[in-house]
Amino acid sequence: MKTLVIGASPKPERYSNRALNMLHNHGLETEALGLREASYKHGQIDAGFPDYKDIDTISLYVGPRNQSYYYDYILSLKPRRVIFNPGTENPELYQKLEAAEIEYEEACTLVLLSTGQYETT
Repeated sequence: MKTLVIGASPKPERYSNRALNMLHNHGLETEALGLREASYKHGQIDAGFPDYKDIDTISLYVGPRNQSYYYDYILSLKPRRVIFNPGTENPELYQKLEAAEIEYEEACTLVLLSTGQYETT
């Protein structure tokens, strides 16, 4: 099962990039989705709406104002959970996830990984 980082950036100073690298360093499979195609230290960042399979967790790095663009896409991937990193909290999306019986949490992927609390199925 994989983690999809939405809002991925090729810039090393961005938290989404740090999360991708830390997920990789923990031996976890990742997919990365950004505004444009690019590469980062451990892989490729895709754009658009790729048909990813086996997504366990989505880690969001897109602010609430821009998340509506991804609502249907996120639901179509049927992840087990969505992590709302700091600054991405969105009650409107929480309701959509609840209706689709998808777990969500307000947390920081980097902290979860650093403290051994990042769970996958």
